[in-house]
Amino acid sequence: MKADQHSGLLTKNRIDNITSQDIVQLDNYLEAISAFEKLTYQSVYVIDYTAMKFEYVSSNPLFLCGHTVAEVMALGYGFYIHNVPEKDLRLLDLINETGFNFFEKLPLNEKKLYSITYDFHLLNKGGKTTLINHKLTPLFLNAEGKMWKAICVVSISSNKTAGNAAIHKHGSDQIWSLDEKKQVWSKQFKPQLSEREIEVLRLYAQGLTINQIADKIFVSPDTVKYYRRKIFENFNVGNIVEALSYAVNNKVI
Repeated sequence: MKADQHSGLLTKNRIDNITSQDIVQLDNYLEAISAFEKLTYQSVYVIDYTAMKFEYVSSNPLFLCGHTVAEVMALGYGFYIHNVPEKDLRLLDLINETGFNFFEKLPLNEKKLYSITYDFHLLNKGGKTTLINHKLTPLFLNAEGKMWKAICVVSISSNKTAGNAAIHKHGSDQIWSLDEKKQVWSKQFKPQLSEREIEVLRLYAQGLTINQIADKIFVSPDTVKYYRRKIFENFNVGNIVEALSYAVNNKVI
């Protein structure tokens, strides 16, 4: 089919007229956050650093720790004090201080390209803890280039311990990992996989077994196991669940 034969496809909702009244809607950016929440299994919230409060909290129970959305909103930053174990609170304080020190040194025009990810425990009302992964990136900066508002995404961590703090630059293979003892960020690069290794990883993500993957890419099961072992070595993980989590978190697949 020629290119011009595609011109009428997928255009059911094409809009050609935008008014000034339509543009005013852009001021209510939380509508976009609410729409995003509907598309993800993860918990989403927005921090306003002027008042150290939550400006938006999704209804996903993972982050709520048995509270209602209204209760979490009312607690604001106090939510962490009430629902994070003391040891992890000290860890969050370290990540907060070193992370913002890193952020303040970045060129103003690049600051929104960066995000930070780390793991810590949340304590629910029943006294049980859940290790979660927390990702944060700036939404708005103030006139001085400081982070004014940030969007945060919470999911179950694939790691076994708290910490694992890393800073990512969008569109780059660079990663900065936090050395908690030295309290410094060290630059690294994302592991590079071969095209075949990425293909195998994607097929695992689809839920295929070793034999099914072998049939799909016309190799033996032992060859699939070889690719899997290479992936584990590159990611420094011990199983396919950890490998998939690492790949998703680091945008490898």
